[in-house]
Amino acid sequence: MSKLTHINDKGDAVMVDVSAKQATVREARVSGQVSMLPETLKLIIEGNHKKGDVLATARIAGIQAAKRCWELIPLCHPLQLSSVTVELTTDETDNSVHILATCKTVGPTGVEMEALTAASVAALTIYDMCKAVDRGMVIGEIALLEKKGGKSGHWKRK
Repeated sequence: MSKLTHINDKGDAVMVDVSAKQATVREARVSGQVSMLPETLKLIIEGNHKKGDVLATARIAGIQAAKRCWELIPLCHPLQLSSVTVELTTDETDNSVHILATCKTVGPTGVEMEALTAASVAALTIYDMCKAVDRGMVIGEIALLEKKGGKSGHWKRK
């Protein structure tokens, strides 16, 4: 197992020095899910929710969150993102909204945290917009699916 990079020899939290790392194309994909009552999903699909377009709002929230990740996660580097996408798919077979967040940059450090933050905030936004009609919603597994670039290369969830 590798040692933790955000802890120094004294055990103090530090921001990793990436100044000597080569800038390469970095990409990360993260999935998530929000499960809900069939009636709640129907409101979203039909666009009849009183608060407006749930999916459009969640998509924008996820994109914004990726751009502000460094302000939320204390030791995260501010990155110049070249692309952020948040895809939201409704699934009536399991009464859920599936989330796929993808972030891309050219830089010295990866974009996993940005993609994880995008998926998380998109899920939280769906919950926030629908909680008045369905307090039993469940935010499901948010997981890194794939990362590309950098010294560690390509990693994909099996």
